[in-house]
Amino acid sequence: MNPELEIRRLLDLMPASGRMLTKIVSKPEQSQVITSQFPLPWMRVRPILINFDLWSELKRPQRDMLLLHQVSRLTAIRWFKPDLYQGLTLAGAIWTGVEFFQGDVMGTLVAGMLAGLAGNQIWRSNNTARQELAADDTALEVAQRRGYEAPEAARHLITAIEAVAQIERRSLTFMELVRCHNLRAIAGLSPVGAPQSMKRE
Repeated sequence: MNPELEIRRLLDLMPASGRMLTKIVSKPEQSQVITSQFPLPWMRVRPILINFDLWSELKRPQRDMLLLHQVSRLTAIRWFKPDLYQGLTLAGAIWTGVEFFQGDVMGTLVAGMLAGLAGNQIWRSNNTARQELAADDTALEVAQRRGYEAPEAARHLITAIEAVAQIERRSLTFMELVRCHNLRAIAGLSPVGAPQSMKRE
């Protein structure tokens, strides 16, 4: 597989928001097929790292769905939106700076802890089953605009998740099992999807 040609093809597959916010990077040394790190607030571009040697072992529709899920997950993460934790993080960061420049060690420590706790809450809220299931739903919506039927796209994503675990020589994670269970309902392979409590958590 030629990574440059595949990257060009994947960029065409992405929604416009994905092309603006993410960047596909070839990472032949990584053991994962596709991965990304949680984007920090100052990151203008959110890299998606792909091992194209392993990537080539997947069928094209599987690759499409994995990429769309990854893009959907990354573009859904919002650091700067008006809510309590974003406000506390910003206030904590400003307070930390003020206390630091005033030389108040205790004040700097307390403000830093406030900013850290609020930032950790933001990270946790973006790493839930609800976020993963929502990213699957968004990926399926984009796939339909790219010519896939929803049940067909869901089946491709299920087989992609299972194939990646096999390529990486590992078992499916709990989150992947939940996603597959929910996708089976969308694909018409199971009467019951993920519990509503997980979709609301």
